[in-house]
Amino acid sequence: MKIGIFFGTETGTTRLIAKKLHKLLGDDVADKPLNVNRITPADMLQYDALLLGTPSYGVGQIPGRTAGCLESNWEEFLARLPAGAVFDGKRVAFFALGAQERYAERFASSLRVLHDIVLARGAEIVGQWSTEGYVFEHSASVLEGRFLGLIIDQRTQSQLTDLRLEEWLEVVRPQMLAKLAGQALA
Repeated sequence: MKIGIFFGTETGTTRLIAKKLHKLLGDDVADKPLNVNRITPADMLQYDALLLGTPSYGVGQIPGRTAGCLESNWEEFLARLPAGAVFDGKRVAFFALGAQERYAERFASSLRVLHDIVLARGAEIVGQWSTEGYVFEHSASVLEGRFLGLIIDQRTQSQLTDLRLEEWLEVVRPQMLAKLAGQALA
């Protein structure tokens, strides 16, 4: 079994980051990233190790038509999930996009909504990320001084993207591979 990489996107930037993550992990470790508007819940739920990516859209909302997205996104996908703890036994890490200068008062806050839904449905969450190096007023995606996942700002810090992806994967890759090998976190 491999790591599943799934994303929602409105402009294509989250897809770009998902593809970069896949390339860094390699075909032997991760399957090709898939857009949540093109899959069924069963496509995602077959994986025990997941990287889930989201854009920030709306005012701290889950990306989807209600938030103003033109295509289906996380909102529509999550509505199709079966009831219950469907992520029970799955290890999940998140990556999200945001614009810290343009939306400083709600930087990358959409991640919090996705995180909370997946956590409430039974997932084991890994991959929290430092807020160091970012400048923003508020983010709902910060808990206990850390982001709930990797945050990428392609608008104002694109020069840091590749380094952040590599550093995040140094932590997340072994946790995902351990899950695939049936090991609990230490």
